[in-house]
Amino acid sequence: MTRYRLVRREEIELAPGLPGQSSGLTRFGLIGEDTGATHTGLIMVALEDGHVNEHLHSFESSFYVFSGNPVLYLDGRAIRLEPNACGAIPVGAPHAWRSEGRAEWIEMLSPRPRGAGRPPDTFFLGPPPDVPVAPFDVRDPRNRNLFHLREADMDAAALSRGSKVGDPTVSASMATAALLYSGITVKMLVDKRLDAQLHTMFMVGYQPGAVAHPHDHPFEESYVMLEGEVDVVADDDRYTLRPGDVFWTGVGCIHAFYETQGGIVQWLETSAPGPPDRHSYRFERDWEYLAEKLG
Repeated sequence: MTRYRLVRREEIELAPGLPGQSSGLTRFGLIGEDTGATHTGLIMVALEDGHVNEHLHSFESSFYVFSGNPVLYLDGRAIRLEPNACGAIPVGAPHAWRSEGRAEWIEMLSPRPRGAGRPPDTFFLGPPPDVPVAPFDVRDPRNRNLFHLREADMDAAALSRGSKVGDPTVSASMATAALLYSGITVKMLVDKRLDAQLHTMFMVGYQPGAVAHPHDHPFEESYVMLEGEVDVVADDDRYTLRPGDVFWTGVGCIHAFYETQGGIVQWLETSAPGPPDRHSYRFERDWEYLAEKLG
């Protein structure tokens, strides 16, 4: 049984989606039931001079904007997003989309949507609400389900300096901290802080020579390559990932990442279900060490 999935950039071909409930919408399913996932539904989305009617899901979702300025209708408000904006859409929350021009983003759905012939898990309510559109203000507490990633959020030197009270950013705290280890920077984007209960989304940055040693865990992960090249080993198979490629690992897949080109790497990552608080990563090197120690 294959416990991983590789989708190369050239395999991604967007096609019209949600007929009768949208205009200008194209999509491509990256990860889902047909790839063996249980908790991960990953979809590449483009919306050009169109809309998606208001709807709700029986699953949780999140998004990350790559380009354009799509308008998200959520919680009775309309917010014009920008590149690197992201957010969580809770289970049962009505929402809609609209775009003037072209906008592209990725959607993470957890658990993954049901397949054809199954009871419905998406329910349409009507056209997008007729409400004023406001610019995205990340400091506004009403935008509690949204976040915006800045370049400085992945910069250890910038994070080591004190923030000013008037900075147009989320108030600094442990909830906005970045994690650094083994040449790797991890910045959480979507988690319980944004009211996501079933999955997480975060940005990962690799410095030259960074490595995540072979490990597995009791949740699924997906990786959307944005910058640089990295080698991934999954169940003893090795691949080089480049911008635009998408990789997925299932529960129990032993995988590792190696930066070997001397460059900077960045990818968007998801995990589902949300990791438990303790003992979620099982590193092979630790258990091999114990086996040797015990003789």
